[in-house]
Amino acid sequence: MATLGPEDDLYPIQVLIDELRNDEEQRNEDVQLRLNSIKRLSTISLALGEERTRKELIPFVSDLMDDEDEVLCALAEQLGNFIPLVGGEEHAHCLLPPLESLAAVEETVVRDKAVESLRTVGAEHNSSGVENHFVPMLRRLVQGDWFTARSSACGLIKPAYEGTEQATLRGEICAMFRGLCGDDTPMVRRAAAYRIGELASCMEVEHLRSELLPVWNSLASDEQDSVRVLAVDACGVIAKLLNQKETEEIVMPIVREASRDKSWRVRLATADNFSSLVDRVPAELVKSELVATFATLLKDPEAEVRTATCKRLRKFCEQLPEDFREDAIMADIFPCVQTLVNDANQNVKIALAGDLMSLAVLIGQEKTIEHLLPLFQSQLKDEVSEVRLNIVKNLDSVSTVIGVAHLSQSILPTVVELAEDTKWRVRLAIIEYMPLLAKHLGPDVFSEKFNGLCMNWLVDNVYAIRVAAATNLRRLVETFGKDWAQASILPKVLAMARDP
Repeated sequence: MATLGPEDDLYPIQVLIDELRNDEEQRNEDVQLRLNSIKRLSTISLALGEERTRKELIPFVSDLMDDEDEVLCALAEQLGNFIPLVGGEEHAHCLLPPLESLAAVEETVVRDKAVESLRTVGAEHNSSGVENHFVPMLRRLVQGDWFTARSSACGLIKPAYEGTEQATLRGEICAMFRGLCGDDTPMVRRAAAYRIGELASCMEVEHLRSELLPVWNSLASDEQDSVRVLAVDACGVIAKLLNQKETEEIVMPIVREASRDKSWRVRLATADNFSSLVDRVPAELVKSELVATFATLLKDPEAEVRTATCKRLRKFCEQLPEDFREDAIMADIFPCVQTLVNDANQNVKIALAGDLMSLAVLIGQEKTIEHLLPLFQSQLKDEVSEVRLNIVKNLDSVSTVIGVAHLSQSILPTVVELAEDTKWRVRLAIIEYMPLLAKHLGPDVFSEKFNGLCMNWLVDNVYAIRVAAATNLRRLVETFGKDWAQASILPKVLAMARDP
């Protein structure tokens, strides 16, 4: 092509071609230049206009597939925003060929970005565009020789299914997805399992039962644990779409098997998704099945599973139906908690400390004093500072249940010890808790137990503690009033000011 000047209307495309040259000699040194050019594609498109963008620019970038992954990823992202630049939904299909090529490349990041853009472009197609352009592209990807194309196809099943009302075409799309779920390559089955929940949410219930549930069962028992993990993730979505009997017969067996799967990753996925099941499963099943399964996960031999389950302790217990919540906590959950307080893994204890105190609100004052307080006291003295820190951060949830009197007798002595903890973050947590504690204790009790500590924090050797201590005094004055400040704080502050 002859050299053009800036006044020529072909100059923008000439500049792009020059900057995107990708011969072997310049491949390495010009990556950033080509990347910057790709990011300016929209500007060049505006200069060319819609028709020339469709006829010249899009075919040109379609030939740029042999480039660095970073450049291809940027290209895939840019093309997803090109719909208005090519003339709107009527011409959106012209963006499919380059994105189809990008969806089949080897690099996962590029494929994911291409699928994301294809979903955006597909959503802008009318039903005719989906049927005449999007679905044929999907067929080619599904029939691709390499697993990369078939993996990307899994992410395009939902927009294709939603984009057409033709029953026969929807049936074909479902058949494509069933084929992907049974693909010989684990990476394709994994991609299908990842997308099965979103497809289920847009299908008619009768088609869900006939088309999707059989392959979901197959994925949930796949030989690859990575596939089973993703199949378990769909339990909550599918349970919401089924009636009580179907949930009991189809979903619960999968949950039971997953909770005792030989792979700890599958059991971990079960724990992660447990709270999403409670609201979608009938109360009778929660009582007879889920509580016992949750307790089993709390006792899992793998620390990661116990940790994940402990992090969902509060939410799970809050979701239990009120008519048997307290009994279920005390009979099934509490014995596990008693063991976990002394767990050998510190991450388990840290997670438990973050949620344990919230049980006080659910089981009431009497059972909290009798059963939970000893556990709180034990955790406040735990050798792991993060355990102590989590308990201190949640003391307010206990104080509202058991009252100031019991709090003063049982927990406050340990809190006083923690106020001088060697870990400054623990001391900081105690300081931040002081204003709330002051409201519960009143000025007299608080002054007796904590005034000296509040003043000592002002001269702590950690800057963050001194700053927090000053803020704490201001908040205490706001709580107790100026008379208390003049009697209890000012004399000590003035004495510190005079101290050389």
